[in-house]
Amino acid sequence: MLIPLILSGGSGTRLWPVSREAHPKPFIKLADGRSLLQRTVDRLALLEGVEEVITVTNREHFFVTRDEYASGATSYRHFFVLEPCARNTAPAVAVGALAALSRHGPEAMVLVLPADHLVEDEPAFAAAVRAAVPLAAQGALVTFGLRPAYPETGFGYIERGEPIPGTTAFVVARFTEKPSAQVATSMVESGRYYWNAGMFCFRAAGFLEELAQHAPQVLEGASRCWEAAQIKENRAELPEDLFSLLPDISIDYAVMEKSARVAVLPAAFGWSDVGSWKAVSALVEADDSGNRAQGECLFVDSENCYVQSSGRMVAAVGVNGLVIVDTPDALLVADQEHLQDVKKVAQRLKLANHETYKLHKTVLRPWGSYTVLEEGPGFKIKRIVVKPGASLSLQMHYHRSEHWVVVSGTAKVVNGEQELLVRTNESTFIRAGHRHRLENPGRLDLVMIEVQSGSYLGEDDIVRFDDRYGRS
Repeated sequence: MLIPLILSGGSGTRLWPVSREAHPKPFIKLADGRSLLQRTVDRLALLEGVEEVITVTNREHFFVTRDEYASGATSYRHFFVLEPCARNTAPAVAVGALAALSRHGPEAMVLVLPADHLVEDEPAFAAAVRAAVPLAAQGALVTFGLRPAYPETGFGYIERGEPIPGTTAFVVARFTEKPSAQVATSMVESGRYYWNAGMFCFRAAGFLEELAQHAPQVLEGASRCWEAAQIKENRAELPEDLFSLLPDISIDYAVMEKSARVAVLPAAFGWSDVGSWKAVSALVEADDSGNRAQGECLFVDSENCYVQSSGRMVAAVGVNGLVIVDTPDALLVADQEHLQDVKKVAQRLKLANHETYKLHKTVLRPWGSYTVLEEGPGFKIKRIVVKPGASLSLQMHYHRSEHWVVVSGTAKVVNGEQELLVRTNESTFIRAGHRHRLENPGRLDLVMIEVQSGSYLGEDDIVRFDDRYGRS
């Protein structure tokens, strides 16, 4: 059995303002309407022997990840390993491999895939995986080496060594991380180097053996976490007190650069890490002036620009080489030569605890979503969408009251000691200090307008008494 192990982490700070802490890079929608995460799972349809997919992700992203899978084109049995915090790829792969070993036995074959990478030629990807499986079955840790299209300084490189008889793979001579432009150029010209795509194929037991030899502290810590994990149905929640102690180290540094069992399989399947707005813009067809756009945009006497707008009309007049990304609450304007520096914006916003680092105006929740329409001193107006059959927690607020107006659908409301149905064009009032719950008993989305008023309107003014999503 081939078990895809999807690593759905990474903040994607170079893709701010679309990528946020609560809605990171794997959930970004591409021009075809699918997210990077959906595309990662959908391409598995071309692989043989896939019955279960294991996903390692942050526990805060469990519900949105589950919903992304449900809306995708493929259907597999899913198991989730939920991290309480980020500790890099070596711990993530370690707990994922332990999960695969525990669930599928010593012959479990793991295919490690980042959730935020793009593959354009999916048949070629499937062919590369088919070539990797026999190598992995013989004990190799197979990494996929992508033939470099240009001397990129932001990627890691793999130098091939001696060929492995009877295969198209090579022994790995060395890894080189993010070389200078001059070194990258010489690497590409030599023909011996490949981009390191961060995709791997190996037996779970074989990887754990190499981890024990080269990074025993990672294996010991991951094993303690797995043994102490709370397993509920289709997910394992790792304990924060143990997981936070694991080394913050990548799989390359921990194992791949040290092991003698690593093989590189050259491949060409249209890979991109979609790591910057330059990479995103390359996915959109250019006009005769080199301009590219997603959303409503007008170019006047402008060249080589990329504009992405989620709602408003954007006009670019007399500019050259700009990237403009417009979201409802943040606007990015950057020179294309400085796109790697977008992460500095995200870092500064994080230090300032600014809302635009963490959340969008529309925030996804296990039960649906809410959108902040307007806010000011003492008030906030939200549009709330509750999925059919979903329910918010039984909760209370100390500092705010809420008016609910149903726009469409029917709301089942608990308000203090009352339980009532609120239909379209009807409303109810929730007084501060009252226990309340909102539920959608219907088959269509429940859409409401919520008007909050009070001395404090922060999202942390909430006391949960009962919650079907385990948040109380």
